[in-house]
Amino acid sequence: MHMKGKNILVTGGASGLGLATVEMLAAAGAGIAIVDLNDQALDACISTLRSKGHDAYGFAGDITPRAQASALFEKAVSHFGRIDGLVNCAGVYPRRPILEITDEDWDFDFKVNVRGTYNMMAAAITHMRAQPLNGRVKGRIVNISSVDAFKAHPANAHYAATKAAVVSLTRSFALEFAPDQILVNAIAPAGIATEKAKGAGFLRELASHTPLDRNAEPDEIAGWIAILLDDRNTYMTGETVIVSGGYIFA
Repeated sequence: MHMKGKNILVTGGASGLGLATVEMLAAAGAGIAIVDLNDQALDACISTLRSKGHDAYGFAGDITPRAQASALFEKAVSHFGRIDGLVNCAGVYPRRPILEITDEDWDFDFKVNVRGTYNMMAAAITHMRAQPLNGRVKGRIVNISSVDAFKAHPANAHYAATKAAVVSLTRSFALEFAPDQILVNAIAPAGIATEKAKGAGFLRELASHTPLDRNAEPDEIAGWIAILLDDRNTYMTGETVIVSGGYIFA
């Protein structure tokens, strides 16, 4: 995998899967822009990347208001001139029994997982469709969905609904902007052994239902994100790739 000359923006890139993705892409030579709400984690991440000689910049902010999401994307454009890829890793994973889900829960989950993803995709499309082709493609977008979009799991119906919405958004954007030569795909992981997930206490149960008998390490999912961003992906769009260790089969 070679990313030299490419500039990638990653939301939620200061921790978890986003961080693993950033580290992998930077090591492959990509210029990295990170958008994250956690400014302290963001500063630490950028400092570490730069200490290794990587071209990395961080922008702290909230992607749920559309104007702010667009402004954050434009900051990355102002620095790099061109953004070749967007990875939507920012998200929340709440757990609550179905009959206990509140209006506030619904609003928050959809605001972050769906509207935030939509806002960043809209900003990316506006930029990418106006830039010249890089090979056969003008830009690539990768969204993070979940196996929960396809398989019920207790106490997370509202989360699952948002991730099903991400699959739908991925397909809609892919179809509408295919004539612009912009590829839009998604990854649907099962359990990922991030520090936050380890603290939440549900990974052991997920692993017990996974044929590989373990959860994914963040870099294993980041590897698939990198594949979808790679120059060799010139013809795949509108797809959601399930990477679940056999927890679910497409």
